[in-house]
Amino acid sequence: MSVLKTFNKLPELNTANIMLVGSDVSDLEKLARSIMEENKSFNVNVRLAQSLPLPVENEDSRPRIDLLVLMVNLRSSYSLSLAESSLQYIDPHYFLGKVYFLATGARSSHLSSDLLPSLRLLSASTRSPVLFADLESDSGRLTVAHRFLTLLKIAAGLEPGASALFLNTLLRGAPPPSTNEDPLN
Repeated sequence: MSVLKTFNKLPELNTANIMLVGSDVSDLEKLARSIMEENKSFNVNVRLAQSLPLPVENEDSRPRIDLLVLMVNLRSSYSLSLAESSLQYIDPHYFLGKVYFLATGARSSHLSSDLLPSLRLLSASTRSPVLFADLESDSGRLTVAHRFLTLLKIAAGLEPGASALFLNTLLRGAPPPSTNEDPLN
């Protein structure tokens, strides 16, 4: 089993690679198609996986992954458990601005009350931001695609004067307060 590492491959000229990991193949494909159709000034390669680890036999031919997106459907506890189990196959250096959680299905009436707090706790423990998206509408997918292209450009080092680590500190919210602390002090 292969651990996904950040700096073990050299970057390609004017090219960025994003990997979308999630249990819902149709959502992965729709988002990948929207990312590819968006106007951009650099080449983008989109990789899809249902879970990590990635197969070892393709490791030499696999490009460097500049941005990793773990999709969690808030209607499915299986989706959250897949994201949690995938974290052990990610090198700790990836969590320095190159991993994002994408929460989908938040508008559903079938939303489990445990999943959102669990996802936020997982996000806080890995110091990786959570982005919310509506992938069921075209406008929602285009908005998310545009946002991820901006993040990808920065994470791949194609945006002068910006770094993924700095962007991550701007996007990350405050850690959840402890239940013992007085919020006014």
